[in-house]
Amino acid sequence: MVTVETKMTITTSQLFFLVFTAILFSSAHFSAQSSNEDEEDVKKSHFPDGFLSGTSTSSYQVEGAFLEDGKGASNWDVFCHVPGNIMNNENGDVADDHYHRYLEDLEIVQSLGVNAYRFSISWARILPRGRFGEINPRGIMFYNEIIDNLLLRGIQPFVTIHHHDIPQELEDRYGGWLNPLIQKDFVYFAEICFEKFGDRVKFWATINEPGLFVNRAYIWGTYPPGHCSKPFGNCSSGNSDIEPLSAMHNMLLSHSMAVHLYRKQYQMKHGGFIGIVVNALMYEPLTDEELDRQAVNRALAFNLYWILDPLVFGDYPPEMRHILGSELPRFSPRERKLIEGSLDFIGINHYSTLYAKDCTHSACTDGEDRPIQGFVNTTGYRDGVAIGGLTGLPRFFVVPEGMEKIIDYVKKRYNNKPMFVTENGFTPPKQQSEQVQDLLEDIDRIKFHKAYLAALARAIRNGADVRGYFIWSLMDNFEWVHGYKKRFGLYYVDRQTLNRTPKRSARWFTSFLTNNSHSNKDKFWRDSFRNKDMLKRSGDKKADI
Repeated sequence: MVTVETKMTITTSQLFFLVFTAILFSSAHFSAQSSNEDEEDVKKSHFPDGFLSGTSTSSYQVEGAFLEDGKGASNWDVFCHVPGNIMNNENGDVADDHYHRYLEDLEIVQSLGVNAYRFSISWARILPRGRFGEINPRGIMFYNEIIDNLLLRGIQPFVTIHHHDIPQELEDRYGGWLNPLIQKDFVYFAEICFEKFGDRVKFWATINEPGLFVNRAYIWGTYPPGHCSKPFGNCSSGNSDIEPLSAMHNMLLSHSMAVHLYRKQYQMKHGGFIGIVVNALMYEPLTDEELDRQAVNRALAFNLYWILDPLVFGDYPPEMRHILGSELPRFSPRERKLIEGSLDFIGINHYSTLYAKDCTHSACTDGEDRPIQGFVNTTGYRDGVAIGGLTGLPRFFVVPEGMEKIIDYVKKRYNNKPMFVTENGFTPPKQQSEQVQDLLEDIDRIKFHKAYLAALARAIRNGADVRGYFIWSLMDNFEWVHGYKKRFGLYYVDRQTLNRTPKRSARWFTSFLTNNSHSNKDKFWRDSFRNKDMLKRSGDKKADI
């Protein structure tokens, strides 16, 4: 501040500079404020007619009834019962008791005003022993009830066939995803789903987040079967450099075989569409150095292209082949023909953006200087400053523009293949108060979804073919290794009574959906996908980025 006491003189040029700077600051502040107001003013009408808007859950995270009515043990049932694997030694034995409360939960879904609901099918509830045992009729009945009740309410079922949980029998018999035998089991399971539910289900996702699963299960050992090797962890078995590559190879071939079966026997008859769901973080270079910009591309390659390149173009990304060489499996000519183009749509689970740092010319720790990690260090901090707002998970940050960027990236690399945002959600940082009323007043969750929806709307305006958005999650649930401490739900679930209570965000989402509702007609989907040549299986060519 300049005061009389300083007896400093201000020249005309200095005064002009001060005024000009003030104007620039005011303009920048106004622009930022306007941007925030635009985000807050996001409306359903900003999205295309026929756009699916819904919420997501998964079987193990909400169902409970873990050995009821003929269900077999899953890999997560076994893993969660080992002390120390899950925070507070919690498990999904009861979870949200959705198995017994599904009618109440479907009423909640309807009350939100959504036109779609994404859920997964428990493999062990349908096939307690995989193909080595009988089909469980009570499992079939349970999912028929869910599907039929959704349709009665005018809500589209969006079904994930596999969301992290497999029958433990397959793990014990031959090592689960590490063995090519699981391909036969997966296709058998998928065929039962298509046969029993396909006449009413129009949207199928084969596998949820294969990249995240193999990373946690076979690199870090924090998901079942808990395999890892040093320096990633101190597991009793595993090879963090090799096993994730084998598991992913089997997952991708399982997906492609299931898609081939669906297209050959069910798609024309049922008029549905089939894809996969990927965990899609966005990355920014830690510095302006070229090496860190290259690290961004490697981070995307080892987390996103790893799954999508084979399913669109028929082979693993060259970025991975260059680093991993012969360790990266190869597809036979027959497999390549099967896998190429085995997608009708891409499901995007997007939660955060991170910085990427090169580890080829600088020191990194925790295994990030190894080929299986692409020689990339990822972090949420630069010079001690977070990349975005904090959440309840250490690697999840609020960076709304990351949504627009990752959608644009996928659009360009994969020739604007139709996309659905199948998960996007927020869990708050640890609060000083854990009083229920404070948890219900989840203003930050509302701000999160408004900002991310606004970013998604911008991506759509810029030409991205995005056809739906699903909030994770309908209700607070079992969040894997974090147990029940991380709350993503629009509905609060009391862990003692399991009563569901709408949070403020649930009321906001209902208002958002019902004030500008759109119809969702089957004809829209049939015509729209056909216009994109989704039923034509000829060669996409990789687009340059």
